[in-house]
Amino acid sequence: MQRNLFDLAALISRVAIGVIFVTHGWQKMQIGVPITAAAFNQMGIPLPQLSAGFAILVETIGGVLLIIGLLVRLAALGLLIDMLGAIIFVHGARGILVQSGGWELAGALAVACLLLLAVGGGRIGIDGILHGSYRRRAERRAAEKDLAGHAPPTSIRPEAAPEADTAPRPVQPAARDGEMRNIDDIVADEPSRGRSPSA
Repeated sequence: MQRNLFDLAALISRVAIGVIFVTHGWQKMQIGVPITAAAFNQMGIPLPQLSAGFAILVETIGGVLLIIGLLVRLAALGLLIDMLGAIIFVHGARGILVQSGGWELAGALAVACLLLLAVGGGRIGIDGILHGSYRRRAERRAAEKDLAGHAPPTSIRPEAAPEADTAPRPVQPAARDGEMRNIDDIVADEPSRGRSPSA
């Protein structure tokens, strides 16, 4: 609940601050860099051309970034530098009230930018959406690694030995008596008894 309230408050603050900065930056842009630089020169701001270009750029683009919630901390840092320059070189010596040219508005905007730089712009914005997507992806990868680490090892079954050939082999028929005697006659040194000696 508190987180949701913070996100809503950050969104409202971002949009309001961004609109103020975009209005001032657009006003300077409409006047033009040369006229804005001439005004900065009269105020005693150093490097008026560079300072005018920086103020127009950071107030316009930085204000838009705050509104949409993209690169909030970077935009807040640039706008904080812009407001500190305005306080130091223009409004600081004129008191507090804005009617007398004091640092009231510039100080409030600087403090708001400092707060956004410290705590961010909340989850309602492009930064919050991207951060949430990256966080969910990282949690998913961590969960997958954890499951892989606790998975049981895969058992490898040994291959079964080939079965012995137990089929009965056909029995060769016994040789006939006559064939056996012929073989005996060939192998024996003497003729078999069944033959009569030659005259």
